[in-house]
Amino acid sequence: MEEEDDLKGSEPVAGLPELPPEGERILWQGAPNWWALASDALMVRWVAAYFLLLAVWRGWAGWADGGVAQGSGALMALLGAGFVTCGLLCLSAWIMARATVYTITNRRVAMRIGAALTVTLNLPYRWIGSADLQTKPNGTGTIALSLIGETRFSYLVIWPHARPWRIANSQPALRCIPDAEKVARILGEHARSAVTRGAGDAPLAAPETIAAE
Repeated sequence: MEEEDDLKGSEPVAGLPELPPEGERILWQGAPNWWALASDALMVRWVAAYFLLLAVWRGWAGWADGGVAQGSGALMALLGAGFVTCGLLCLSAWIMARATVYTITNRRVAMRIGAALTVTLNLPYRWIGSADLQTKPNGTGTIALSLIGETRFSYLVIWPHARPWRIANSQPALRCIPDAEKVARILGEHARSAVTRGAGDAPLAAPETIAAE
């Protein structure tokens, strides 16, 4: 993908705008699962169900009013519209996932996000007050980061890489990642370790225990 090649060419390390400083180690890197992102963030299953119910209702009404031909035409038109809409949502999720790199180091969480306009969020552990894990039966999950202090990000800027429906006090999130419980353990262990030893000149705030829902 040309856009992805351009990003790789401009990044000394994939997902990071510059080389990590001395002593910083990358512990994990990953990206959203595109289908989980389409289902969870873009709600493609709900959209598909909506078009299916609408198609059945309009088809039944058409059959009752104008016969089989009219009912079948309405049914197929709405099913086609639903197929195209869901296809576009899935394509959008795939592009978002391809453009995203989440990075956990021994000092921070970095999020390279954005398909059209790429930005990188650097979240030192001293900015993170707590982390909450929500998992799905297939093993994917979302780790939402609650920030302390005055640092805030616009929900619209970071969406869909944000905890759903936390708009006024948005929380950046590692969204729909595979093996989410394993990643949460890595984040929790090294965040607590960073608090214990200290990092930089400012003390770190210890994240709360990561909770699975």
